[in-house]
Amino acid sequence: MPIKIPNSLPATEILLKEHIFVMTEKRALHQDIRPLKILLLNLMPKKIETETQILRCLSNTPLQIEVTLIKTATHKSKNTSEGHLLAFYKTFKDIKDLYFDGCIITGAPVENLNFEEVEYFNELCEIMEWTKTHVFSTLHICWGAQAGLYYHYGLNKRPLKEKLSGIYKINILTEKSRLFHGMDDFLYAPQSRHTETPREEIALNKKLRIMSESEEVGVHIAGDLEGRQFFIMGHHEYDSDTLKNEYLRDAAKGLNPKVPKNYFLNDDPNEPIVARWHIYASTLFTNWLNYFVYQTTPYEINEIKSGFSSLK
Repeated sequence: MPIKIPNSLPATEILLKEHIFVMTEKRALHQDIRPLKILLLNLMPKKIETETQILRCLSNTPLQIEVTLIKTATHKSKNTSEGHLLAFYKTFKDIKDLYFDGCIITGAPVENLNFEEVEYFNELCEIMEWTKTHVFSTLHICWGAQAGLYYHYGLNKRPLKEKLSGIYKINILTEKSRLFHGMDDFLYAPQSRHTETPREEIALNKKLRIMSESEEVGVHIAGDLEGRQFFIMGHHEYDSDTLKNEYLRDAAKGLNPKVPKNYFLNDDPNEPIVARWHIYASTLFTNWLNYFVYQTTPYEINEIKSGFSSLK
C-alpha cells in the first residue's frame, strides 16, 4: 500500500525511482480506506532531505499512510526555500485542533545549546504537550528525543567528551517488545551527536524503560510503559552518504572531525561506505506503525481524546 503525500512534493520523484509506492492526494480521494494520519514535525535544516528519508522509512508497510508536514513558526529556515515551505508545510496553529494516529519529531542541530536557549523550544514544548491528547503514539529522534525526555520527564542532557559519529552495534534489551519484532538480539544504527541523556537518570524513572543500548552509544531507545512515546538516540533514517557528507562538511570548516566509526570500509574515508543499518530502520518504523499505531489507534480518529490502551 502507498504513502499518501501532497501533490508534487519533491520526494515523490525520488521515491518512485526507488520503486516505493506513493499516492498523490488526488488519487487518494478515490480510495475507500482510512489512512493512518502521521504528523512529521521537521526540525532539521535541510527539510527536503529529511522528509525524503523519513518517508522512505515509512514506506515498507501494506498500510496507507497520510503524512502532514509541519515546521515551527518561531524559526525561519535558511536551508529550504520559502516556496517549498509554503507549498508543503503547515504550522502548529494550522493543525492543533486535529488528531493524528502517529507523530514523528526529528532531531535538530542545536544540541550544544541549553534547551531554553533554542528559539523555538517553547513552541516545541507546546506541541509535545499537545501530542499527549491528540496523538496516539509519538517517535522522538536524536535531539528531539533528548528534548522529549527533558520536557516530559525532567531529564537533562550532558555533553559527550567528543562527537559520537558512526555506525554502532546496539544490544536489544526488550527483545519481546513488538518494536523489535523480526530482529535478532542486536541492531545497527547511525549516531551523530555531541550530547546524551544519562543512562542512570533514565533507569531511575519508573515511567520509562530502556529498550536498547550499548557501551559505546549508551541508551539508544527508551520508551514509556504504554507505547505512546519512544525516544530514539540515533538516526535510523539517514541515507547511506549522510554521515560522509557531515564529515566532509566539518572537515571543510576546519573542525578536524574524526572519521565516522564502522562506516567506511577499514575506517578509511577514501574507501566505500558500508551500509548496514537500512534493514533495521525499515523494520523499526514498520513495527511502530503496525503494532503501536495501526493495531491500537481508534478507527474514528477523534476518539483518541477519550483514552489510550496500554501497550507493551
